[in-house]
Amino acid sequence: MPPFTRFRQLPVRDKVNARRVAARAVAWGTTAVSAALVLGALLLPNRLALITPGAFAHIPVEAVVGAAVLLMLPRTPRRVAAVLAGVFLGLLTVLNLLDIGFNEFLGRGFNVVLDWILLDDAQSYLEDSLGPTTATAAAIGAGVLVLVLLALMALACLRLGEVMARNSAVATRTVLVLGTAWVVCATFGAQVAGLPVASRSTTQRVEDRVERVRATLRDEREFAKVAAVDTFGDTPGDRLLTGLRGKDVIFTFIESYGRIAIEDPLIAPGVDAVLDEKTKELRAAGYSAKSGWLTSATYGGSSWLGHSTFLSGLWIDNQNRYRTVTAGDHLSLTRAFKRTGAWRTVGIMPGVTKSWPEARFYGLDHVYDSRNLGYRGPKFSWSTMPDQYALTAFERLEHGRHHDKPLMSEIILTSSHQPWAPIPRMIGWDEVGDGSVYDRIKKAGKDPKDVFTDSTQVRTEYGKSIQYSLTSLIDYVVKYGDKNTVLVFLGDHQPLARVSGDHASRDVPVAIVAHDPAVLKRISGWGWQDGLRPRHDTPVWRMDTFRDRFLTAYGPGEGTGPSAAKTQAKPAERCPTKPAGKTPPKPAAKTAAKTAPKSSPKRAAKTPARPAPKPSGAVRQP
Repeated sequence: MPPFTRFRQLPVRDKVNARRVAARAVAWGTTAVSAALVLGALLLPNRLALITPGAFAHIPVEAVVGAAVLLMLPRTPRRVAAVLAGVFLGLLTVLNLLDIGFNEFLGRGFNVVLDWILLDDAQSYLEDSLGPTTATAAAIGAGVLVLVLLALMALACLRLGEVMARNSAVATRTVLVLGTAWVVCATFGAQVAGLPVASRSTTQRVEDRVERVRATLRDEREFAKVAAVDTFGDTPGDRLLTGLRGKDVIFTFIESYGRIAIEDPLIAPGVDAVLDEKTKELRAAGYSAKSGWLTSATYGGSSWLGHSTFLSGLWIDNQNRYRTVTAGDHLSLTRAFKRTGAWRTVGIMPGVTKSWPEARFYGLDHVYDSRNLGYRGPKFSWSTMPDQYALTAFERLEHGRHHDKPLMSEIILTSSHQPWAPIPRMIGWDEVGDGSVYDRIKKAGKDPKDVFTDSTQVRTEYGKSIQYSLTSLIDYVVKYGDKNTVLVFLGDHQPLARVSGDHASRDVPVAIVAHDPAVLKRISGWGWQDGLRPRHDTPVWRMDTFRDRFLTAYGPGEGTGPSAAKTQAKPAERCPTKPAGKTPPKPAAKTAAKTAPKSSPKRAAKTPARPAPKPSGAVRQP
């Protein structure tokens, strides 16, 4: 017999008792869920790896104090306080969830001042990687989740406040017992899962967020002063880059090409084999190469911060710094070429999908983005086109044409951008055409959802994408380069923590390739390794020091630059493994002064930095 039918046949007294039991069970259940929500919000770690049962086996002092306050308040103020506390806990939970996401992808927590702009970039990334339907559903789901969290937390606190008010004697004794237990555990240092039983993690987290906000605002003011000082700012064009006159210089950034690609036991064998093989091919074609390490200003994403750090000689580790420097007149390495008047300067930016006002800061005469590179093939997840096609377009549009001046080119290669599926493959250079040939190659590739959710496969495919990018670039140089070709290529940052691990450095490989031996002779004092693969103990420099070292080495005179012993970063000057949100201990403007020509005076900016729009296109990744 169905339960409802049996209930209807019960006597009236039994029905009343059954309703009372059910109501009591619902009430107890609601109270238990409310307590679990509040405790969960107070104890939720901000890193995915720390979310274990032991993380919630603690006594949060905020719960004890909050309960005591609610017990002392009269009815109306108590309800208002409970709702406000619930909304606060809801917001705190949202920020903790953002921290978890940012730690997983970028190796750092969410900055409440600077990082809201990246949520829009994350939406664009999901559209490119998983399709517009999935991205829209994810955005709607995230919005609903925020509203539900705020409402549930407010109702949970309101429920607990009412229960304590109705049972004030029991609630008071419970609060006294928990408060005493907290003090005893704090006094004796009792721990569970390596964390204190007497927890004040929420208070500490709020204090940390407030301090980070203050540090961010303070950093913005201090960085404006640093950016206004430029060691090479007044150097005339005829004293810049004299050691490279007549050379076609190519600066290339390889997306997510980090130290992990060369040293990780799973990833390195394939990548190292490619580097060694390509070193031999370059040598056979008459080229030489030297390689080293640079410590990037970013990690796991925000590629434009790495690009601007490398080219400006300033430590650009957040969006405010990026806006400040790109809106000002600080001399970028690429603009130094333009100042000489001896080079035509171009940019190949396949990841840029909209207007890119930063081209003025970088001193590029012409920028080719995804809209005018002539590509008619499919996208490969985030990457708008394969690297081999981008290089083929560069040859067709610029490098293969006759010019009155040599070329200085900035090229961004994007095929090694997450989610690393599907990956293009190399084809004959004469087969590339307009890119439509890549339709069948994409169809034969792997599904990004399958790759990105598999912790082993995502690392394997990341390594394959780096192999493809390196092969495309070096094969291009061997095929289309000549005696005047100079290639400088590097990674912009390490891949996200899912690939590189929770404690990876920010180091990225960098290499200079040249046909003319005189080019590499000028950096013989740098201590770099011969070939494309740096050794583990090859000197590591901060990325913001490269501009001044490069301008010094290739300026007037022989200029090999400081010796390796002098240039290797001291431990105190090395960048933190994860971003700390603070100004580096040694501003780039100061370190630049040690390596720049004495004839290059410092200058202060004549006008304050103008606001600049957020980066677009190639900088859309989270």
